[in-house]
Amino acid sequence: MTSSNNFASSVRHLREAAGMSQEELGDSAGLDRTFISQLERGLKSPTLNTLDKVAACLGISATRLIGPALEPIRPVLPRDYVIRDDRDLSIQVSDNRICSFSSRVAIDAINATHAMIDQLYGADLDIASVLGMRNLSSFIGELYAAGLKKTAGNLFQSNPHQDGYPDLLFMDEIGQSEWDRLLPQRKEKAPFSPFPGGGVEVKATCGSVPTPAACAKKGLEKPGIGDTRIGVMDNYDWKAHHRDTNNLIGILWDFINERPRIAAVFYSSELEETDWSPIVVPKAKGGRTTSVSILKRPGIVKMFEGWICVVKDGGYREFINRRNRRNGKTNSKI
Repeated sequence: MTSSNNFASSVRHLREAAGMSQEELGDSAGLDRTFISQLERGLKSPTLNTLDKVAACLGISATRLIGPALEPIRPVLPRDYVIRDDRDLSIQVSDNRICSFSSRVAIDAINATHAMIDQLYGADLDIASVLGMRNLSSFIGELYAAGLKKTAGNLFQSNPHQDGYPDLLFMDEIGQSEWDRLLPQRKEKAPFSPFPGGGVEVKATCGSVPTPAACAKKGLEKPGIGDTRIGVMDNYDWKAHHRDTNNLIGILWDFINERPRIAAVFYSSELEETDWSPIVVPKAKGGRTTSVSILKRPGIVKMFEGWICVVKDGGYREFINRRNRRNGKTNSKI
């Protein structure tokens, strides 16, 4: 890696470790936020004067900034999150059999997910800009599912069909037996939808924000890619392609220090078909490409009551509590 790339990586790492935004670092160093962003992406090279200014603001020598690249910052659990007491999460299976797994597995998957995100950004791949907001939530959900599978050891297996459900198949003795029996049909969707041995679905959302016009009326600016959304967010839900989705791990994510980060994880094995809206079929020449069902307020409250962890600071707990206690029949509170 070149000195220029080392500088870009180290500036981002040290800024995030200090809890500074690009704008805050720019103000401190007398530089524009856009220029800081360009430095961190390696699009601009610093002059000696700029190097000295940035190093001084970050409390490090200029020589260290262009030395070997620093490792990307990673969240430390439980420091950054309010975590519910460890408990078993039940999986309802179609034959009324109940399986379970530890909520700690769902928590540990957060670090694995963030590590994968940081690896991509460390390779100068801004996944948010590449994918756009429409596809990013699905991608974050896929990364979390991969992280969950990794941290759970042999507890879960990915559904072999991309459209099969659930997303992660539960590999206890019965699940492994069903897996072995059905594996010759792995290219077909039906045998794995639903999987007889049970499993969990993973869905992600970054919440919704008002339109630019509605934001302007409130004196706010609609957040763009890379901007933290929680201060403007007014709702959240999860979407599925069918109304049978249950045993759901629901992720709420946001941009924190300009990278996608999981802000909260919820779980419910109590969802019913009536908790999901009628399926919306895409119209000809419409924006949607697939049919979708949206989790309704009673289902969101069930997920809220099954919260696993939430980022401590930044207003996430306050928003989630307010949103559910105001519009849902629950006395729960994070």
